Amino acid sequence: MSNQELVVLGRTGGSEECCPGPLAAPLGEEQAVELAKAFKALGDPVRLRLLSMIASQAGGEVCVCDLTPAFDLSQPTISHHLKLLRQAGLIDCERRGTWVYYWLLPETTDRLAGVLTALAGEPPSDRAGTAGAAS
Repeated sequence: MSNQELVVLGRTGGSEECCPGPLAAPLGEEQAVELAKAFKALGDPVRLRLLSMIASQAGGEVCVCDLTPAFDLSQPTISHHLKLLRQAGLIDCERRGTWVYYWLLPETTDRLAGVLTALAGEPPSDRAGTAGAAS
């Protein structure tokens, strides 16, 4: 079966034929490596908590001085975790005087969510109705 046939299988028609989702074809090696960095960064509970704290801040950004007290970790350890989140493209930051402010990069988190949704093959609301029918 060719890749082109894989792209066509499961299509229901409509706008998705014109505008394919993020997984209209299997991931290439470069895409997989890039996405794996972001997923790996989220695989640590401290980094996942940091990301959620940054994302939930009113105003969209938070000072590192507000993040550090929430953990029983040293400031250099928190900085290391934040650096890994930045390298993965999940957050960005800016130094303002002696403090560094962080904010979420929603384009990256949206892309990760899109990949997971596409891998599932159907919207979560559709699966909920069919989960009981399969058992």
